[in-house]
Amino acid sequence: MRKFDDSLPLKLLKAREAALNHFRPLLKEISLTEQQWRIIRALNEYGALESKQLAECCCILSPSLTGIIKRLEQKNFIQRQKSSEDQRRVLLSLTDHAQKVFDDVSPRFEERYATITEKFGENKMHEFKELLDFMAEI
Repeated sequence: MRKFDDSLPLKLLKAREAALNHFRPLLKEISLTEQQWRIIRALNEYGALESKQLAECCCILSPSLTGIIKRLEQKNFIQRQKSSEDQRRVLLSLTDHAQKVFDDVSPRFEERYATITEKFGENKMHEFKELLDFMAEI
């Protein structure tokens, strides 16, 4: 058995925590959790999605997503609408309020990404992302 510190899941968790430490103060300022922000980012980028699609692209289990969406609706960040193509489908999308918050705060998130990239190095960051994508595929 490999040493505890050589555990791949542990190393990935440590790297995740290190990365999120750059973003958590901003999330705290806007009173959103990491998962809530992930959902807002996905809806901003992809537009209206069904909850199953949203769960998949955000890597959130459906039962957890239900509660997160409910809280985002209460905060006026997400709205539900029936699909014009199929009334059985319910689409989730950002409210105008959520879009304004996203537009206001996203440049500050980009500054954090720039800082991480500067410390890590642009080439290493590109290679790191490719390696993570490859890892996710195997």
